[in-house]
Amino acid sequence: MTKKTQDRVFGRRSQQHILILASGDKVRHMTVRPWMTVAAAGFAGLFTVGYIAATSYLVLRDNLIGATMARQARMQHDYEDRISALRSQLDRVTSRQLLDQQVVEEKVDKLLEQQMALSLRQGKIGSLLEKPGDSQLTTGAIPVPEAKPLAFGKQASLAPKQDSLKALEALLASPSAKPSPKTSRPAASGVAAYAPTHESASDRADRVFGTVTRSLKSIEVEQLAHIQGLAKDASGQADAIAGILRGTGVDVPDTRLAANSAVGGPFIAADSAEAFDVSLNVLDTALSQLEAVRETARKLPYGNPAPGREITSRFGTRIDPFFNRPALHAGIDFRSEIGAAVRASGTGRVITAGYSGGYGNMVEIDHGQGITSRYGHLSRISVSEGQTVSTGQKIGEAGNTGRSTGPHLHYEVRRNGTAVDPMRFVNAGIKLNTIMN
Repeated sequence: MTKKTQDRVFGRRSQQHILILASGDKVRHMTVRPWMTVAAAGFAGLFTVGYIAATSYLVLRDNLIGATMARQARMQHDYEDRISALRSQLDRVTSRQLLDQQVVEEKVDKLLEQQMALSLRQGKIGSLLEKPGDSQLTTGAIPVPEAKPLAFGKQASLAPKQDSLKALEALLASPSAKPSPKTSRPAASGVAAYAPTHESASDRADRVFGTVTRSLKSIEVEQLAHIQGLAKDASGQADAIAGILRGTGVDVPDTRLAANSAVGGPFIAADSAEAFDVSLNVLDTALSQLEAVRETARKLPYGNPAPGREITSRFGTRIDPFFNRPALHAGIDFRSEIGAAVRASGTGRVITAGYSGGYGNMVEIDHGQGITSRYGHLSRISVSEGQTVSTGQKIGEAGNTGRSTGPHLHYEVRRNGTAVDPMRFVNAGIKLNTIMN
């Protein structure tokens, strides 16, 4: 078969490329195969594409960085503008709050001054009512401040300054709310739930302070009214006791008449503080008069020396049991068994304690103002001369000594040495006991 015939049957045979390298006497050759050519071409293409891509990235990167920095700069400027606006707004709000705080502090100082004045008044009242013997007066009606100074619907209290400030801050900071007509209820501690929907802080402060001021004013007026009522009660009680004492012939001076004598001048209405001081002075005078008449009543023989005992003979003319003819009986007789306790009818000093003729064993007590009391026919004497005794104290025991027909107590009351009816003092003592106790 010829060469041409072979090419036509099997196809043309590809030519191989040989790379010959000669260096001096040395000759080297390398056959370049087709796949090597393809690989070299592919590598060159990839290199070209990579180079172009890297060059494009380096060119575009600067533009991207510049755009990003410009955007960040714009954002920074925007934030700085917003911060500046917020600072300006904060400064305005702070300035307004400082002004409001100054107004609130001034009002708080004014309220605290009123509270302090009421507290001082309460202290003056307490010092007066702590006098001995004044506890029987009705003092529960005098308003005493409560623990919550700014609770609406209640009286304002005389709370410490820090508590008052905290309560004020809580009320002023609480947002106003408009209640629903179906579900709303009155607030338990205030009227904030009924405040207008858009009430400003200034309006809320005015409302709160107005309410507290009215509450303090109400306490002031009520306190003054009750002090005047207390003075009236004390004067009435003193007059009642003095009337009973005068009914027994005891002289009771009225200190109020001396205080109101030799006075005068034009009428000028006083303010509330001066009116309170005047009422307090009136109360002091009334309490002093009441204590004076009480002390007088406690000293004089208005008690019963033999309580619960039967009276067998009264004061006045009677038939003498020994001579069977009319005679003056200078006292009253109480039926008592021998050894029964005999008690002092009033406070005083023992001037006689021993045997005294027809009285038998007798005790005589000086009560002051020329009034004395005698206790006769005692079986036993329990006191001595010069001793001070109090009302109701045991001074001896009933007996049958002296001019007596049987065990009993002979009781006398004398004024400047003259015998008076002891029953006047005993009956007066019953009335005094009702008033004083």
